[in-house]
Amino acid sequence: MSFPDVIARYYNSSSTSSTSTKPLYIPSGDHESSQPHRQAKPVCCFSVVPIPGRRKNDIMSEGDSVGESIHGKPSTIGSFFTRVGQIYQSWLDKSTPFSIGRWGVTLSLTAIYMIRVYILQGWYIVTYALGIYHLNLFIAFLSPKVDPSMLDEDEGPALPTKQNEEFRPFIRRLPEFKFWHSATKGIVIAMICTFFEAFNVPVFWPILVMYFIMLFCITMKRQIKHMVKYRYLPFTHGKRTYREET
Repeated sequence: MSFPDVIARYYNSSSTSSTSTKPLYIPSGDHESSQPHRQAKPVCCFSVVPIPGRRKNDIMSEGDSVGESIHGKPSTIGSFFTRVGQIYQSWLDKSTPFSIGRWGVTLSLTAIYMIRVYILQGWYIVTYALGIYHLNLFIAFLSPKVDPSMLDEDEGPALPTKQNEEFRPFIRRLPEFKFWHSATKGIVIAMICTFFEAFNVPVFWPILVMYFIMLFCITMKRQIKHMVKYRYLPFTHGKRTYREET
């Protein structure tokens, strides 16, 4: 018996944990010329076992149910606030054409707020902040949507400077309705602040009044210079109409 046969017999007798029962083939020197060398075939170590009763549609439906359980339906509180917002927006839409009535309500709220501050003798810092906020809204209301100083002479639509030019309405940076809505919200918020002592910061109110008057004069002077320089008025006049000669 040759030496390779002894090694093969010893290996087959000692490898009891091997998964293959086929004996190891080691060619001897006598068969090298007559029998070609055998190559080992790759063996797959694992396989995919399908789960019985599980399909793709079942997995997708299970994922959808999990997502619904995580997010859930809208809560009662969320639905309530959504409904309130819809009602509030509907009332705003209905009040759009009644500009005189809207501003009358705003002026009435302003008078009530001033009377309340005068009686309570406090919350001057809240009143000063409200005045600054209204001043900023008023300046935006008087300003054009497109600043002429940011455009070249041949760029963008220009405002009419002569009487016989084409009619171009004045487009504001802050429309009238948004101006009214923001001003009214500011008054309501300031009114609510007067019910909390934390906002009653002690200040010397004459200084605030003088500073507000000075700031108002400086801001309006700058705005009037801007209007004169670019020759526009923050008011929209009606388009010219012609009568038929009889």
